[in-house]
Amino acid sequence: MADTTASPAQFAAKATGNRRQLLSGLAAVVVVGVAAWGLYQVFIGSHHVETDNAYVGAEVAQVTPLISGPVAKVLVSETQVVAAGQPLVVLDDSDARIAVLAAQAALGQAQRKVQGYFASDDALAGQVAARDADIARAEAAVTGAQASLEQARLELSRRKALSDSGAVSGEELTIAQSRFTNAQSAVTEARAALAQAKASRTAAEGNREVNTALISGLPANKNPEIAAAEARLASAQLSLDRTVLRAPLAGVVSKKNVQVGQQVQIGTPLMAVVPTTDAYVDANFKEVQLDKVRIGQPVILTSDLYGHGVKFHGTVKGLSGGTGSAFSLIPAQNASGNWIKVVQRLPVRIQLDPAELKDHPLRVGLSMKATIDTSK
Repeated sequence: MADTTASPAQFAAKATGNRRQLLSGLAAVVVVGVAAWGLYQVFIGSHHVETDNAYVGAEVAQVTPLISGPVAKVLVSETQVVAAGQPLVVLDDSDARIAVLAAQAALGQAQRKVQGYFASDDALAGQVAARDADIARAEAAVTGAQASLEQARLELSRRKALSDSGAVSGEELTIAQSRFTNAQSAVTEARAALAQAKASRTAAEGNREVNTALISGLPANKNPEIAAAEARLASAQLSLDRTVLRAPLAGVVSKKNVQVGQQVQIGTPLMAVVPTTDAYVDANFKEVQLDKVRIGQPVILTSDLYGHGVKFHGTVKGLSGGTGSAFSLIPAQNASGNWIKVVQRLPVRIQLDPAELKDHPLRVGLSMKATIDTSK
């Protein structure tokens, strides 16, 4: 029950006291809040910089054919998770298989041809030896023909000497003359046969030198003709292998743009594979926040996808070489007279923990909030 005996002055004094207590309490709360904020800035806030202008990125792998041809099979679909090396697309391999068979046949021919070179070397060596024997026989024939010629010359001389005295008939002299002429012809023929034998040996020796040049210095399996045929076979086999397009890395299939029956050309983008366990974050900090940011500093990140209950831990991997505006399609012309200073943002690359990404996969382009501890 209110005190009815109190005067109006007492009521006014009491109300004034209550207001003073309320204002004093409010002032105390403000002072404590300011002090707490100041302590936070001194001990915590001044050692951290944060931004919500951050997005997930990854080294996206483009799947493009290295040979042209019609698509025979498409083995994956959009958003499908694939492992590294998993087949994605199969091209028609009929032409490639025929090319491999032709290259295998050509290699077999080259191997047999080179084996023939080695086998011919012994045969050509025998031919050279045979030509040496022919030369020896021709030389002996020349020597014999020369001896016969000398004997025929002596007999002809004696017959001529005796013919003057009538001791030798004209017929005998004619026979001796004929024998001498035949002996001269025999010498000429023997010398021609010797020259022919020498020429034949030179030809045989040249053939062997040519064959030796084809096989010298390397074993049969390293012969250039076999190596060239093996290279053609390897090229054909590579083209056959390239009819199967495989995932270059593990990730999620995205931007699929291929159908069965489509004729694709070399370099045509068919799809992309986005890695989910090897993502990074590009955080765009204001230039005034970067004076204490260093490579290797720890970063705490949260994603709008998982909310604040999931924390990602990363490290500063590097700072971009230029601001976003510097690399834009139409860079700002700050040299113009209408220049207005605008605080720029510099992308900071943040490497994420692969183990955390495995538990909570991220996708390219997702928004992130990043806080760097600059005290480390």
